[in-house]
Amino acid sequence: MKKDFHTVRGYENINSTRKLLTPAMEDYLEMVYRCSIEDKIVRLNKIAQMLNVRDSSASKMMKKLGNLALINYEKYGVIELTENGVNLGKYLLYRHTVIEEFLKHLGGQDEVLIETELIEHVISSETVENINMLNMFFKNNPDILKKYNKFKKDNKKIT
Repeated sequence: MKKDFHTVRGYENINSTRKLLTPAMEDYLEMVYRCSIEDKIVRLNKIAQMLNVRDSSASKMMKKLGNLALINYEKYGVIELTENGVNLGKYLLYRHTVIEEFLKHLGGQDEVLIETELIEHVISSETVENINMLNMFFKNNPDILKKYNKFKKDNKKIT
């Protein structure tokens, strides 16, 4: 029985043919969207600061996002999301929130942000929806989540 196994890079290459944005582009667009929720005016230096990158790197990425008609941007000026940028940014934040909530349900503490950031770029929208359904199931059935946490505690390996 032949299986189509690949390296991580191989799966990324397969997946990249379906994606418009690179993971870095997604991170920038998500951050622009996050900042636009808080402030009506989004500036490059704020995005660079939030993502821990240099202004010059952020400027290059804004140009790329502008070329994709996701933002309106003039070098070192105000960043405005286009309608498509708002819609995609909203989804990217939603995806992030769903994954983060799921990892917290699993009992993640220390590495939740890092793991969320890594996972969010490699799962399908269908999987995001399935995880969201599970999150909603846990919210509507806290007794199940409590049982899971007890099971996990009782079966933890003693090291």
